[in-house]
Amino acid sequence: MFYKRIKAQSTLEYVILIGFVVAALIAMGVYMKRGVQGKIRDSSDQIGEQYEAGKTTSKYTITTDLDQTETVSGSGKTTTKINKNTQTKKQDAAEVVPDL
Repeated sequence: MFYKRIKAQSTLEYVILIGFVVAALIAMGVYMKRGVQGKIRDSSDQIGEQYEAGKTTSKYTITTDLDQTETVSGSGKTTTKINKNTQTKKQDAAEVVPDL
């Protein structure tokens, strides 16, 4: 009888110890995650300015080359046939708007 009580106490101590270790690992996970995110941000800042939606403006030139034929019938119906339609988009400049 005395042996069963000691065995149960021993098992309970191991369960509590494992619980503390798991709780410590979960608590450290938050700090580990923040450390990794900080390292990634530091690395990206060393590369240079990054694209950020809403803070980058661009200028484009769009050139359209269109060849079409329109035919008007006697009843007033117009038929349009597009023979060639080419669009070329060329970026002239891009700039990052600074934070205010």
